[in-house]
Amino acid sequence: MIDKLFGSRTRVKLLRLFLTHAEEKYFVRELARNIEEQINSVRRELNNLEEMGLLVSHIEDKKKYYKVDPEFVLLNELRALIFKSRLTTEKEFIHSIRGLGSIQYLALMGYFVNDQEAKVDLFIVGTVSRTRLLKLLEQFRVSFGTQLRFTVMRGDEYHYRKDVTDKFLYEILNANKIVVIDAFTTPQDSTKTNDAAHKTIQALQAGQRDQASAE
Repeated sequence: MIDKLFGSRTRVKLLRLFLTHAEEKYFVRELARNIEEQINSVRRELNNLEEMGLLVSHIEDKKKYYKVDPEFVLLNELRALIFKSRLTTEKEFIHSIRGLGSIQYLALMGYFVNDQEAKVDLFIVGTVSRTRLLKLLEQFRVSFGTQLRFTVMRGDEYHYRKDVTDKFLYEILNANKIVVIDAFTTPQDSTKTNDAAHKTIQALQAGQRDQASAE
């Protein structure tokens, strides 16, 4: 839908990348590799976005770099639109993850909850198709310019690590996260987990809106 709104798949990919990494700077070939689009198409859309005022450029080490202009008048509105689009894409991503196999536990961390200290972004317990998982992660990287870190454990490995108080596992379990699937808790605990996840998502959305308004 958002592709039709902006009229260009390349432009949408660039907007997602720049608006979710607003402090970063990129040169043309780097962008073409990141979003996997033809360099001429990327260069054309960069020129359009610079003429629009969203991006500014400068020459550094004989390369032309682009980054978001924080003074752009419609920056907050574009961020809000891309954020809503991101939520839709993430829901589709989660739905696809569910279909990868038999999953007993699925948690979104790191990137999904704005926690830069997290060890991973995606934690899965169960049996999944690694080939299909890697394909999904690559599609996500192309869409958002972010390489998600992930860990997959079998159920028996999860229980063993939990029994021996494995440091890595407990860092994950104690981290800020959104639990999507949890077959290890009782129905009552599961309800509490889902309520907590819902509140976390609401808080993140509110925080994103507050940040956009402040900027």
